[in-house]
Amino acid sequence: MSEKGRGEADRGATPGAASAATGSDSVLVLEERKRQRAGQPRRAAVSASQPSRKEKEPSAQIAVRPAPKTARLKTRHWGIVASFFLLVAAPTALSWWYVTERATDRYVSTAAFSVRSEQSNSPFELLGGVVDLGASSSSDPDILYDFIQSQELVERIDARVDLRALWAKGDPVRDPVFAYHPPGTIEDLVSYWNRVVSIYNDTSTGIMDLEVQAFTPEDAKLLAELIYEESSDMINRLSDISQEDATRVARIELDAAVERLKEAREAVTLFRNRHQIVDPQADMQSQMGILTSLQSELATTLIDLDTLRQTTAESDPRIVQAEQRIAVIEQRIGEERAKFGIGTGDAELGAQASAFADIVGEYERLTVDLEFASQSYAAAYATFETALSDVRRQKRYIAAHVRPTLAERAIYPRTEVIVPLVALFSFLAWALLVLMSYALKDRR
Repeated sequence: MSEKGRGEADRGATPGAASAATGSDSVLVLEERKRQRAGQPRRAAVSASQPSRKEKEPSAQIAVRPAPKTARLKTRHWGIVASFFLLVAAPTALSWWYVTERATDRYVSTAAFSVRSEQSNSPFELLGGVVDLGASSSSDPDILYDFIQSQELVERIDARVDLRALWAKGDPVRDPVFAYHPPGTIEDLVSYWNRVVSIYNDTSTGIMDLEVQAFTPEDAKLLAELIYEESSDMINRLSDISQEDATRVARIELDAAVERLKEAREAVTLFRNRHQIVDPQADMQSQMGILTSLQSELATTLIDLDTLRQTTAESDPRIVQAEQRIAVIEQRIGEERAKFGIGTGDAELGAQASAFADIVGEYERLTVDLEFASQSYAAAYATFETALSDVRRQKRYIAAHVRPTLAERAIYPRTEVIVPLVALFSFLAWALLVLMSYALKDRR
C-alpha cells in the first residue's frame, strides 16, 4: 500500500478511536471520583489489560462537567415565604377576625320613590303655542340626589333626632373602623352620613333607591322615614317657589292688561264726547242708507217724468213739478255723496268729507286698540286663574313605590365580601413586591 493510502486509512480510523478513548476516559474519571468519596487511595497505575490514556488520547484535553448539586432553600426563599405570611396571610386573618369578632352589626332599611309632576299648559300656550321658557334645565331627581347627600339635610335630621347619640350605639372603642366617633363636627357627621346612607338614581326610569344603615333596625327605618319626609318638604318648597313666581308674573301681566284696557276705553269715551258721535261706522251706514233711498227716489221720479212727457204736453204743471223734484233729489244726493268725498268739486264739501274720513279712521284705530286690550285682559286673567289653581294643587310630589322597611337581621359587615377583597389586594401587593425585588436582583 502506498504512503497516500495509509494516510487516508489512518485519518478514517481516527474519529472512532477518539470517541472510544473519550468514553473510556469518562468511565475512569467517574470511578476515580467514587473511590475518592469512599476514602480509597487513588490508583497508581492503569490495568495492564487496558491501554494507557496517552496511547488512546492523541493530544486533545477533554473537559468534564461537574455533577449537579442538590437543590436547597436559600435565605431569599425563606424571605419570600415569610413576606407572604406577613403581607397576605396575616392581613387576611386579621380582617376575618375583626369582621367576625369586633365589627358591630348594621341593619339596613330600604325605600324606593320617584318625583312626579303635573304639566299644565297656560292660556298663552293654548292660544299662540308659546314655548315654556321657564322650564328648568336640571331634573328634580338630580336635585333630590344632591339634597340627600347635603349638609342641609344632615342638619335638619340632626335637629329632629340626635345623630351623635344614635350612631354612638356602634361602640367606637370596640369597633373603631365602622362605628362613629363622637362628638365630632358637622363635617364629621356629613362624612359618616355618606358612609351609611346610599342613594341610587336611575336616570332612565327616574326611580331613586335609598339604603340606610344603622345599628338597630328601628333606627335604620326612622332615618329612612325622616329622609323621605324632608325630601318631600324640599320638593314642595321648590314647587311653591315656582308657583309663587308664576302667580307673581301672572298678576303683573293682569295689572298691565287692566291698565291698557282702561286707557283704551277712556280714549274711546273722549272721542265720542269730542265728536258727539257714538259710533261713526253706524252713522256711516245710516248715511249710506239715506243715499241709497235718495237714489231710489230719484230713479222713481225720473220714470214718472218720462211717463208724463209721453202722455202730456210740456206745459203740464206736473212735468214742472217732477223736474223740480228731480233737481232737489240730485242736490241732496250730491250733498250726501260729498260727505263721503265721492264725486264733488266743492272745496268746503271736500273738507267736510276729509274730516269725516279722519274721524272714522281715528275711531277704527281706537276700536282696534280696545279690542286688543280686551283680548290681552282676557288672556292675562285666564293665566292668573290658572296660576291660582296651580297654587291650590300640588304639581310636584314624591311618589313612594317602596316604603321604608324594617330589617330582621343584620346585613353589614359583609364577611364574604370584605375578607376575599383583603386577600386579593394583599396578594397583588405581595406579588408586585416580589417581582420588583427579583427585577432589582437581576439588574445587579
